Amino acid sequence: MNEIYQKAKNVKLFAMDVDGILSDGQIIYNSEGVETKAFYVQDGLGLQALRQSGVILAIITGRSSAMVDRRAKELGIAHTIQGRDDKFTALAGLAKELGFELSQCAYMGDDLPDLKAVREAGFGISVPNGCEQTKAVSDYITTKTGGRGAVREVCELILKAQNNFDAFIAKFE
Repeated sequence: MNEIYQKAKNVKLFAMDVDGILSDGQIIYNSEGVETKAFYVQDGLGLQALRQSGVILAIITGRSSAMVDRRAKELGIAHTIQGRDDKFTALAGLAKELGFELSQCAYMGDDLPDLKAVREAGFGISVPNGCEQTKAVSDYITTKTGGRGAVREVCELILKAQNNFDAFIAKFE
């Protein structure tokens, strides 16, 4: 776990996929054909705490959805990149734009389009229900599944590694 904490300690940019990470991966359409998504509220609180501690947040997703824009806005996620299957290229470009090395980036994904971004990020993360190839190149696999607390687990891990977890908890005591 010390190696994981060292990787998490260096994180300045935390980027993540949506379907299978921020949501459980289901794509649901209402009767009008509008796509809806369910987001886990505890993930949101973790992301807000991470952002408030100084970590920059980003979404990089292959699909495009108004629901993603709305959730990103609610959480103060400054960088939302939608409709991109080349997730590594998007991550590398964003890191360069922000002046970060890939070693300072965490990327969390669950499927093949995430594979290279997970492998090349300084801290690559997947979920237990992710595809085998992406899990195989991950530095860390969460105990919780996507859309069910996996993002919160990673947020808390980064907060702990960066000595910001106690300050996060203290706000609620």
